[in-house]
Amino acid sequence: MGESSRADLQVAFDRRIRLQFHGAKVTSDAGLLAVRELDEALGLTELAGFTLADTRTGCNVEHDQVALLRQSVYSRLAGYEDTNDAERLAVDPGMRAAVGRRSEKPVASTNTLNRFETDTLTRRENLEALAQLNGMWADRAMGHTRSWYIILDLDSSESPVHGEQEGAEYNGYFKSVCYHPLFCFNHLGDCEGALLRPGHVPSAERWRRVLVPIIRRYQDSSLRKYLRADGAFACPEVYQYLEQEGVMYAIRLPENPVLQRQLEPLLTRPVDWGQGQTVVQYHDLHYQAASWQRPRRVIAKVRWHRTQLLPQTSFVVTNLGTKAQQVVEFYNGRGTAEQWIKEGKYALHWTRLSCHRFAANQVRLALFVLAYNLGNFLRRLALPGSVRHWSLRSIQVKLIKIGAKVVHRARQVIFQMAEVAVSKQLFEQILERIWALAPGAG
Repeated sequence: MGESSRADLQVAFDRRIRLQFHGAKVTSDAGLLAVRELDEALGLTELAGFTLADTRTGCNVEHDQVALLRQSVYSRLAGYEDTNDAERLAVDPGMRAAVGRRSEKPVASTNTLNRFETDTLTRRENLEALAQLNGMWADRAMGHTRSWYIILDLDSSESPVHGEQEGAEYNGYFKSVCYHPLFCFNHLGDCEGALLRPGHVPSAERWRRVLVPIIRRYQDSSLRKYLRADGAFACPEVYQYLEQEGVMYAIRLPENPVLQRQLEPLLTRPVDWGQGQTVVQYHDLHYQAASWQRPRRVIAKVRWHRTQLLPQTSFVVTNLGTKAQQVVEFYNGRGTAEQWIKEGKYALHWTRLSCHRFAANQVRLALFVLAYNLGNFLRRLALPGSVRHWSLRSIQVKLIKIGAKVVHRARQVIFQMAEVAVSKQLFEQILERIWALAPGAG
């Protein structure tokens, strides 16, 4: 006992305080147990057993692919953006329990997890399987969602790089050397699809690879399908595809002289400004660009400012039949997609794509997206109304990062959890909502 005391650390401001480190007996990620419970209720990571191809040979395989995927996804959701922390997490009791390690043996080491992510998952069939797996996850979550419609938002983003990564190129719009991934979110915040692309490609490049599989998944659904996108996606191929598939859309249309001339007779400077400094007008136009096979409906938004002589104008091309103002308001809702992207960037750090090979960075982004979706499912399906406003970062800090002391008994493992940001009552409510999602519940 005296030896143990001498090994303790002390702080100078209060000599009564002693610091002991028991990494295998204490966890700072006890909230991962709720994540695993949600995973189990929806049957998410177990799908990897049917979709991922195992390239390993031999008889000494210690970690199955489902456990490896859990560890990769859970660690990213907990804020560990790469495999550098896997060595320490391998003996963390919270991670061991969440991954499903029933014995005292550690989960996968850094080397094992690296091989899984950079060798096994980078195979062509597994890259495709990861995208398919994400779609299956989104379907499982939508199966527990009451909605008669789904709104899809297409948007691209910047992932800056600081090394010699394959495919990293200078992008003039972002003014950086980067990757230029493309994302598609639904109105609930789930990432329905993502694609890593070289940095120099246009924003709409390879849109079919992201959008077409998503539309096919909802083809037999009774949900009404809508899509919003910015001016980068304003091209006849996109319109024709959406119309053919019965998808209603609102896409920003870049200004051009023809549109401006068509709008000009409708421009009348307001006489009555009321109490404000601005007046907004909406106009319906029937417009056909030279590259279009037929005319389409275009809504013009005209914003007059009292101190400016000329108005600000913007245009939205649509096949919606609602009033002009409603179309513009519907289009403006696409700003939520930028919010989801920011959450992925700042909570999960999914711009951390530091592998040299492009395929390895594709895998990393796919794993980040799975982690993001798992966190978003937790937020919208399991959190009670009082905390459903939590950002993904709040979920990490307040829920996942619960500290706990782990006590082993003959037939039990007890997590003595800290009650700081999340009380026992709140955690119980979360578990009850998760249990209600399990097959046969209720």
